[in-house]
Amino acid sequence: MLGLLIVPCALLFSLFFVLPIGLMALMSFLTGNPVVDEDVSFTVRNYVRFAGDWYNWEVLWATLRIGLWTTVAALAIGYPIAHLMARVHSRALHAILLMAVLTPMLTGIVVRTFAWMTLLADNGVINQTLSWLGWIELPLPLMYNEFGIIVGLTHIFIPYMVLTLTGVIGRIDVGLEHAAVSLGATPFRAFLEVTLPLSLPGIIAGSLLVFSLAISSYVTPILMGGFQVTTLPVMIYQQVSSSFNVSYAAALGMILLVISLLLVGAYNRTIMSVTGGR
Repeated sequence: MLGLLIVPCALLFSLFFVLPIGLMALMSFLTGNPVVDEDVSFTVRNYVRFAGDWYNWEVLWATLRIGLWTTVAALAIGYPIAHLMARVHSRALHAILLMAVLTPMLTGIVVRTFAWMTLLADNGVINQTLSWLGWIELPLPLMYNEFGIIVGLTHIFIPYMVLTLTGVIGRIDVGLEHAAVSLGATPFRAFLEVTLPLSLPGIIAGSLLVFSLAISSYVTPILMGGFQVTTLPVMIYQQVSSSFNVSYAAALGMILLVISLLLVGAYNRTIMSVTGGR
C-alpha cells in the first residue's frame, strides 16, 4: 500500500526533474541538436570550449561574485528583521511584519525590477533628486553594472532569507539569552555568544538558498545589467537565442547545476559538523 502511494510522487519527480535534467545532460555531450541535425555524435568539446576560454571563467566569476554579494546583503538586512519577527510578543505586529516581508513576493519579478530601474536609472528618481538638491553634477552609475544587479536581486530574495531565519531563531529558547544576561553578559554579548551560534544552521540554509537563486537568475541581471554585465544565465540565453547552440547552452546549464549541487553538499557537511552529526 505504501508503495502505491509513492508511485505518483515518483512519477511527478521523474517527469518534472529527472527527465529535464537528464535531457539537458545528454544534450551537453552532443555535437548538435538531434531534432534538426542529422549527423550528431557524442563529444566533450562543449566542456573543453568552456574550460579553454578565459572569458568564460570571467563570466563564471562574475556570476559567483554577484551571488556572494547578494547573499551578504540579504543576510545583513534579513537577519535583524527575522530576529525581530521571531522575538516579537505581539501577534498583530508579527502579522504586520510577515505581511511586509511576503507582500513583495505577490508582485512579479519583472515588475519589481522595472521599479528599481525607475529609481536607479541615470534619469531616475535618485539621480534626479540628488541633482535637484545640487549634490551631484553627473548621474551616479547606479545601474547597468554589478551594483544595480545586486540591489535588485537582494530585494527579490530577502524574503527567502527572512523566512528561513525566522523559523530557526524562533526555535531558540529565549531563556538561554536571559541566563547569559543574568550571569553578567550584556544583551549584545549574549546575542553574539548564544543566539548567533545557535542560529548558524539557519544562516547557512538561508545563504545557500539565496546564493543558489541569485547565480541562476536571468531576468534581473539582463534588465539591470543591460548586457553590460554578463552572467552565466545570460550567456545561456545568448547561446540559445542568438547562436542557436543548444548543446553548448546545455553544457553551461550543467556547469551551473554542478555548482549548486556542490554548494548543497558543502552545506550538508557544514551542518553535520556544526550539529555534531545530530
